[in-house]
Amino acid sequence: MPNILLLSNNEDFALDLSEQITLYAHDFTVLPQDDENSLIDMIILDERAQDLKTLRAHHPNTPIILLQKEGDDSVESSVLNQVVFKPLSLESLLNQIQAGINLVDNSEAGYLNFNLYELHPLQKEIYNERNGETIKLTEKEVAIIKFLYKNKDKIVSKNDLLQEVWGYSPDVSTHTIETHIYRLRQKVEHEDTSAQLIVTEDGGYKLVL
Repeated sequence: MPNILLLSNNEDFALDLSEQITLYAHDFTVLPQDDENSLIDMIILDERAQDLKTLRAHHPNTPIILLQKEGDDSVESSVLNQVVFKPLSLESLLNQIQAGINLVDNSEAGYLNFNLYELHPLQKEIYNERNGETIKLTEKEVAIIKFLYKNKDKIVSKNDLLQEVWGYSPDVSTHTIETHIYRLRQKVEHEDTSAQLIVTEDGGYKLVL
């Protein structure tokens, strides 16, 4: 579930756009403007081109969509900085958000490297540098690894994984998470202690770095 940070000086516009994204794109979560602790997958910057340089310094590999008034060509689009002119087409904006996230996931900037593993999110596969093996993963397995990687400095609880990967689905319990983690480890680690992927710690999970 990609997290989108929406930054705007126009509170009414920000609230309306946030509600529209939430209504029509259930997989996206729009974060409040003062949320500095959550994991950010995409930034939407509303008519604040002057903040682009600072944001890029803090989020070097995060795609940013800059909303500009029609005719304002002060910023040009690039791989990670996309300019979208207002008035907006919600459908086009949602497509651009997904395309931006996919672009990063499918580039070297989007690959995750840890403990001699390289995760390719869009291809749904993980490469083991120890033996040259490429292992196909499910969408849920990729989401689990990505979330653990983004929280690599702390232990992730089962409830946090439940919320992030399954969105608190009524059909899913912590037992489902335990089963997915077990199968993922069996698939990737092959009982090789030097190739540990995920460890259980204090009732939660942590990626081995």
